[in-house]
Amino acid sequence: MKKIYWRPHRVSRVELVLIAVIAVVGVFLSETFLVREKQPFYKEKLEAARLSRTAMKTIKQERLRKGIKIDKEADPAESGMIGVLMSAVTTNSGHLQAKQTSINPNFAAVIVHMLKRAEVEEGDFVAVGLSSSFPAMNVHVYSALQTLNLEPVVISSVSGSQWGANMPNFLWVDMERLLYEQKVFRFRSIAASRGGVDDRALGLSKWGKRLLDDSIERNDIQTIKPENYEDSLNKRMQIYNEALGDGPFKAYINVGGGTISVGTAAGKRAFRPGLNRKPPYSPITVDSVIGRMSLDGIPVIHLVQIDRLAERYGLPLQPLTIPPIGEGQIFYKMEYSEWLPPVMLGIILLAMFAFIRMDWGFRIFQVDHSKTERKPPEQMV
Repeated sequence: MKKIYWRPHRVSRVELVLIAVIAVVGVFLSETFLVREKQPFYKEKLEAARLSRTAMKTIKQERLRKGIKIDKEADPAESGMIGVLMSAVTTNSGHLQAKQTSINPNFAAVIVHMLKRAEVEEGDFVAVGLSSSFPAMNVHVYSALQTLNLEPVVISSVSGSQWGANMPNFLWVDMERLLYEQKVFRFRSIAASRGGVDDRALGLSKWGKRLLDDSIERNDIQTIKPENYEDSLNKRMQIYNEALGDGPFKAYINVGGGTISVGTAAGKRAFRPGLNRKPPYSPITVDSVIGRMSLDGIPVIHLVQIDRLAERYGLPLQPLTIPPIGEGQIFYKMEYSEWLPPVMLGIILLAMFAFIRMDWGFRIFQVDHSKTERKPPEQMV
């Protein structure tokens, strides 16, 4: 009688082990042979990083021309973007490790990434609040803004923390004017304040305050002279709104812990480092520029805790040399191959089909029982 139904032979342990080995090899190959994939907006990121490197070289050359030496212990990469421990215009303590990490020009690519995630388009207006505590980050911000052809409205604080742009004869507003006149950037600050406590540099000597005022005056920038915290905040918002005209701001970028920009330490901690699309879950207890912008639905890019940002985007901490352009996960990521996992899955399915459906395993591993036929037992006498 002919067989009506197909029934596979029993699958041996050898066959199961062989299929399992093929599966393990497939997983190993898929995890090992990853593909280096360019990240979105690779061209713009690369251009911004190159522009940032050019800007930092320009600042370094001018610094050396002015006879301001570079402390190799504080600035092992000799970037020229790290200031001094103390000066007449130094407002508070600074984190040297963060300043050393910030000199990486590839941070400009990180800012391009954040702006693109905030859905900012060419020609859009972006409000910017800069602190002189991180001149390198200021340069990276400018590089990203120019590369993406955005229209920034910038207000800077002139005083800075330790190791920032705290050299009295070469402050941040001097640096940005240099870059503007050298045509590295097409924009600079439209207004500036002393910075520090209450935006009035409270605690600095009269001489220190005079140096800050002179720097704003010699660079021909509108001076913000507030009576108190609230007055400074209102004046800054008025300057932003008047410069904006009819169109809305599409993002706000804050660098460092400027008092009016972030609203003291409490406001600084309320927003996460990086892009914040919405206001923080915790209530904004201190009124500030970043708080008002966020409450108006404007995405906020909060550039603080530089070490954490570097780790997030695969940039080195405290590099001993200026990192090469295009280095870091912001440019490339190791991702799974598009073809290897499907091929290995196909091999596994083919092996299962061959051993189970086609009975190849039975044909290969079967034993010829005819050659080992048992003899009948002897009959008892």
